[in-house]
Amino acid sequence: MVDEERMEPGEGYLTGRFEVDVRPAPGGEAVVLVLAGELDRDGVEPLREALEQGDGSERFIVDCSGLGFCDSSGLNVLLRARMRIVEAGGRLDLAGLRPPVDRMFDITGARGVFQVYESTDEALSAPGHEGGGRHVREC
Repeated sequence: MVDEERMEPGEGYLTGRFEVDVRPAPGGEAVVLVLAGELDRDGVEPLREALEQGDGSERFIVDCSGLGFCDSSGLNVLLRARMRIVEAGGRLDLAGLRPPVDRMFDITGARGVFQVYESTDEALSAPGHEGGGRHVREC
């Protein structure tokens, strides 16, 4: 088991290879989760806890620009969180997918489930939409 350390500034979590930082978006219209490192079975619990921190929010943006790897356990947490958030009337969008992670989302078909933006700024400035699954980024 990887040691987990609570981080102060952004209310995030840090493991040996994975970090998640939870930040309110400017204006408070969304919760932004900034992921970095490798999201595998060791990182799923910190990610799950970080997503639960934002319960009550209507919009989540997961910034994956610092994520170099994501396995099926990480994908599963994101898919389950999206389902829970959408059922509650919210949305969970992805931003900044790097090629290795984007390829995994594409191969598994999960990319068609999420709204994907080039960056967090683009996601924040996009007009509202219902649900997800429309691709903004073309590969």
